Amino acid sequence: MTSIRSAPNHWPALPDHALQPAYAGIRPKLSGPGEHAADFVIQGPAAHGVRGLVNLFGIESLGLTASLAIAQRVCEVSGRL
Repeated sequence: MTSIRSAPNHWPALPDHALQPAYAGIRPKLSGPGEHAADFVIQGPAAHGVRGLVNLFGIESLGLTASLAIAQRVCEVSGRL
């Protein structure tokens, strides 16, 4: 794991305090301009064929209110429940 202290080793011209903790990842939108907002999607191996992989698309802050239900569904589609 690379720490922020090692960043100048890879980018010597990086100004001090130029980096800050932030969100990292992909946040897809499931509906386009002019479309009704779509809910989130949970895909397990049955949808994409990759054993052990569960994709969660479109889950934003409102989806976090259902985090226990989402966790249960992830366990179900991954075959761990």
